[in-house]
Amino acid sequence: MRWSSLFIPTLRDAPAEADAVSHRLLVRGGFMRQLQSGHYSMLPLGWRVHQKVGEVIRQEMDGIGAQEFLLPAMHPASVWQASGRWESMGDEMFRLTDRKGADLALGMTHEEVFAEIASELNSYRDLPQLWYQIQWKFRDEPRPKSGLLRVREFAMKDSYSFDLDDAGLDRSFDLHHDAYQRIFRRLDLDALPVEASSGAMGGSASIEFMVESPAGEDDVAICGDCGYSANVERATSALPEVENRPGGDAPERFATPGIRTIAALAEAGHPPEHQVKTLVYRVDGALTLILLRGDHPFLEQKFVDATGAVEVVPADGDEIRAALGASPGSLGAVGVTDLTIYADEALRSRSGMATGANEDDVHLEGVDVERDVAVDHWLDLRSILDGEACASCGAALRIARCIEAGHIFKLGRRYSEAMGVTVLDADGVNRVPTMGSYGIGVGRAMAAVAETHHDENGLIWPMSIAPYEVVLTVVKVDHEESMGCAERLYDELRAAGVDVLLDDRDGRPGVKFADAELIGIPLRVTIGPRGLENSIVELTARTDGERHDVPVDDVVARLVDLVVTGRSAGR
Repeated sequence: MRWSSLFIPTLRDAPAEADAVSHRLLVRGGFMRQLQSGHYSMLPLGWRVHQKVGEVIRQEMDGIGAQEFLLPAMHPASVWQASGRWESMGDEMFRLTDRKGADLALGMTHEEVFAEIASELNSYRDLPQLWYQIQWKFRDEPRPKSGLLRVREFAMKDSYSFDLDDAGLDRSFDLHHDAYQRIFRRLDLDALPVEASSGAMGGSASIEFMVESPAGEDDVAICGDCGYSANVERATSALPEVENRPGGDAPERFATPGIRTIAALAEAGHPPEHQVKTLVYRVDGALTLILLRGDHPFLEQKFVDATGAVEVVPADGDEIRAALGASPGSLGAVGVTDLTIYADEALRSRSGMATGANEDDVHLEGVDVERDVAVDHWLDLRSILDGEACASCGAALRIARCIEAGHIFKLGRRYSEAMGVTVLDADGVNRVPTMGSYGIGVGRAMAAVAETHHDENGLIWPMSIAPYEVVLTVVKVDHEESMGCAERLYDELRAAGVDVLLDDRDGRPGVKFADAELIGIPLRVTIGPRGLENSIVELTARTDGERHDVPVDDVVARLVDLVVTGRSAGR
C-alpha cells in the first residue's frame, strides 16, 4: 500500500478523555475513532491489526480441531429465558422488541444459542465437539472507559465444548488452556493463567489469562516464590495470628459519642483487627448482615460466588434504622436473631472484639463472636491485601493490576440441560452433555498489546499483528533514483509476501519518521540520495531503534528473513 493513498489520520494530541495509553495511541495513530461512548469505528490500520489478531486466534483454534460457526448477534428472549439469564443479566443486556412486540436481545455471549444447536447431537459417538466463532457482542456497560478495554460493542472469539462426561470436559478445557497460551505468546503478551471467579457464567471452575498493566481493572494476587496466582475474587492468604483480647462472660457497653468509623473507634483504643465490622445488604430482597474484621475489605463477588445470590445491594439508611434501631457506624450483630447473618472466616474463634451496639453512640466490647453472635453461615468474604502471606508457601503476595485478556470456564450441564440437550450413551441411556465456554476479546487483546508495547514515540507492534511489517521511507520523493529504488523494493517485498507500506508522501523526513514510529511498524527502510550514492539503504528496527546500513541488493532478503522470524516468534 502507498501511504499517499491510505487513510491514516494521525493526530498530534490525544483526546482529553483518553485515560489509557492504548486509547491515546490508537486514536493518535489513526487506528480508530469513537462514534459514541463505548463504540469505536475501526479505521484501515486498526482493522488490519484486528484481522491479524483474529487470524492468530483462528489458526490456534483450528489447530485443536475446533470448527468455526457464525451465529446471529440478535437473539429471541426465549433462549435466555430458558437458562434463567434473561432476568439475571439485568441492565447490561441490550433488550429490544420487534414490530410484532416480540422480546429480543443483542447477544452478550452465545452459550444458549450454541446449546440449542447442540440439541441436534444424538449419540455419544457425536462427541466431543469443539465449536467457535468470532462474532460481535453487546454489553450495556455503565461506564465504558479506556478505549477498547471496556466497550459496549466488541468482537469476541467464543468457543464451546460438548463432552459426554467430566473427564472429557477436562480434556477440552486443557486443549483451550494450551491454545490460549500459544495465542498470547504469538501476540507477544505475557498472559498469566490465574484462578478466577465464574461469575454470572456459573460452572465449577474458571481460569483467566491476565496481562499486568496499570490500565487493567482486575487485581491479581501473585506469589513470586511458588507461582500461586489468583484473581482477588478467588484468592486466599495466610493471616498472621492475632491474639485475642481478654473479655468477660458477656459483652459490655461503652459510650462512643460521635464515633462512626473504624478509624475513629481505633483511636478510642480498639484497633481494626479487634473490631467486628457490620455491613447491611439486601440480598435477593432480604435484609442481611455481613460481618468482617474491621481491617478487612468486603469482596462482593466472593459472596455472590459462595451464595449464588443474584441481587446484592447495600441497604439504605432508612431500612437499616428500621431493622436495627441505629445508623451505620453503630451497628452490630449481637442479639440479632431475625436477620440472616454471614461472617467471614477470619472472625472464627475471635474474642475480646468491639462492635456496634445497635444504638447510636454506643458500642460493645468483650464480644466473643461464636458465643455472642448467631452466625448462620461462615464464608471467605474478604479481599486479600498486598503483602499478606501466600497460603501455599508463606511468601509475601503481590497484588498486581491486570487486563483480562481471556477467560475459560468449565460450565458443566447448566446450559445443555436448560436447552434440552441429550445424547444416547453406549448403554442407550439418555445423557446430558457437559459444556465448556472459552472467550477472547479481539479488540481487548489488541489494546492489551498496545498497553504493553509502546514507548514515548508511539506503538511497537509485534510482527505477528503489525498493520504493516515494513515501511519504505523515501527521504526525497522528487529524487528519481530514490523513488525508482523504492518502487523496486516495494514490488519485490510484495512478491515475497511481506506487508509493506511505501511512504511516498511529499513531506519532511522528520515527519515521516515520527509517523512511522507512532503507528509502530516493526521495520523501516530509509531510502535517500546520500545512501544510494554508495548503494546503501538504512534499516531501523522499531523495537530498539538500532540502525544498520544494508546494501540495496541485500535488503529484501534481509527483510524477508526478519519478517518470517518475527511472524513465527512465540509459536
